[in-house]
Amino acid sequence: MRTARAYLRSLDPQLPRPVWLLQAGGLVNALGNGLIYPFVLIYLHNVRGISLGTAGLVVATNALVGFVANPIAGAIVDRVGGRLTLTGSLVVSALGLSLFPLIDETWHAFAAMAIVGAGVGGFWPGQSTLIAGLIPPERRPAAYSVQRITMNLGIGLGGLTGGLIATTDRPGTFTLLFVLDALTCLVFAAVLTRVPEPRLETAGQPSGGYLSVLGNRIFLGVIALNALLVASGYAMIELLGVFAKNEASVTERGIGLIWLVNTVTIVVAQLPITKFLEGKRRMRAYLGLGVVWAISWLVVLAAGAWLEAGAAVLVLALAMLVFGLGECIHGTVQAPLVMDLAPPSLRGRYVALSATSWSVGFVAGPAIGGFVLDAAPLLLWPGAATVCLLTGWLAIGFERRLPQRARRSPSQH
Repeated sequence: MRTARAYLRSLDPQLPRPVWLLQAGGLVNALGNGLIYPFVLIYLHNVRGISLGTAGLVVATNALVGFVANPIAGAIVDRVGGRLTLTGSLVVSALGLSLFPLIDETWHAFAAMAIVGAGVGGFWPGQSTLIAGLIPPERRPAAYSVQRITMNLGIGLGGLTGGLIATTDRPGTFTLLFVLDALTCLVFAAVLTRVPEPRLETAGQPSGGYLSVLGNRIFLGVIALNALLVASGYAMIELLGVFAKNEASVTERGIGLIWLVNTVTIVVAQLPITKFLEGKRRMRAYLGLGVVWAISWLVVLAAGAWLEAGAAVLVLALAMLVFGLGECIHGTVQAPLVMDLAPPSLRGRYVALSATSWSVGFVAGPAIGGFVLDAAPLLLWPGAATVCLLTGWLAIGFERRLPQRARRSPSQH
């Protein structure tokens, strides 16, 4: 019992009050995102009559606009700080989300998603830099792990709630989801008024803007690996809901339950996995991540090929449980590694380019995957599994290029 209590105490992230406030606001916002995230493609295709291929391009527009907005947001963060940048991004996102119920034509969908993408482009540079400024370096893996927990808890509960509300027979139910998501953005913006802006560190720090960042080839390698992981991992989740509904006859409620399993996995496993990876080699962790995600996509393939309805829900939930374990590994490695490579005076720009790698992945994943789903749905998942394995292998080869101080996750002991 004492050993168990000591282990549980060791999982305490020991975060200051401002970081907990930031995480609370993020939880509310993630709840709103979860309301719509699994159902955007279903809404565009099954409710608005947009083809799967085109709907995939609409979803990819979010990341494409974010790709352009991220560098701008990074420069803004380094000038005015993460809090103001994050607040502005949330207001812009709320505007775009509120336009989705008004979609009548395909171009309306592209326009609304572009506005959301502009907001998202400022979200991650603002939030990640704000967290880094509020916490010492040795606590960052724990802080980003808690961020991952709150984000996924909100998305999972939102997905479950959205599955209970949304039905393609009643388009108004989707309107409710988009309005609620917009409101959660504004709630998070209000919470930020209680979070202090860390002091910007510039004395004795390198300058040169993005030219300095782009000159760091090691950092560019890190974000290239991340783009591959996002495209073959996270971006595929956006396609899972419509695949489950159209290929395995899974209802919206079933999709919500699948998301809940993924959420519970991350909430339960994130801090233990973060603790386990303390002092471990980061690129080996990425190899394990590639294997775990490849397994999850092959399980999705099995569900779509041989199962339907309730049986498919159970197997897809298992796939999302496995995928969630990989998400915990990624959450422990990626953001703290970027911060370890970034000088404080250029954190905003480093995070912005890191966020751009997410944008690249979320452009490539849905854009290519949407057309694959249209032509040969079962080919998508072994293809994604192959890219995951390839990325893990590339990470091992890349490890020797990392500076010694960045090769392992920080240890508290």
